[in-house]
Amino acid sequence: MPGQPVPPGYAGFPPPVAPPKKNTGKIVLAVVGGLVGLCCIGAVATLGHDDATKNTAAAATAATTTAATKQPTTEPAAGVATKAATETTTKAAVQATTKAAKKLTVSQENAVEKAADYLDYTAFSRSGLIKQLKYEGFSTKDATVGVDAQKADWKEQAAKKAKEYLDYSSFSRSGLIKQLEYEGFTAAQASYGVSKVGL
Repeated sequence: MPGQPVPPGYAGFPPPVAPPKKNTGKIVLAVVGGLVGLCCIGAVATLGHDDATKNTAAAATAATTTAATKQPTTEPAAGVATKAATETTTKAAVQATTKAAKKLTVSQENAVEKAADYLDYTAFSRSGLIKQLKYEGFSTKDATVGVDAQKADWKEQAAKKAKEYLDYSSFSRSGLIKQLEYEGFTAAQASYGVSKVGL
């Protein structure tokens, strides 16, 4: 990590070079468009129509919900697939609503994007990636939000980093574990990573 000495006997990597910028304009435009669409739908829904329309919609929803819950337990495979698809769609809608409720600041959104770019470029430990984002100028809070949003498997990141080191230099098992721990991986993550590459 930048500004930290490499322990004697271990090959040090230079600080990661910023990965090439991705064309995120389309992604940002799609996200903003989706949020605007959701806001418009919400606004139209809250403006309200006459009571008859509301009652009709509520009755239709109640009828659909009642019909869906009263399906026999020995439904055919197609019914199971339809029910599973409905549950998946519902879960996706809940997750989208939850994400919309957890509005990120612009800096946090940038940290999320930068963390994703770094993980696309090379392997990191959680703490190492937070330090790298802080080195880039993000606050500790924003860097942590950016890293945690990646939902990375840190054991797999340790395995990738172990492979990177072995592609670059030779290590003993214990030496590579120590190097991974120095990079910020836990002892368990480092051991997993080293075992995964065959040491």
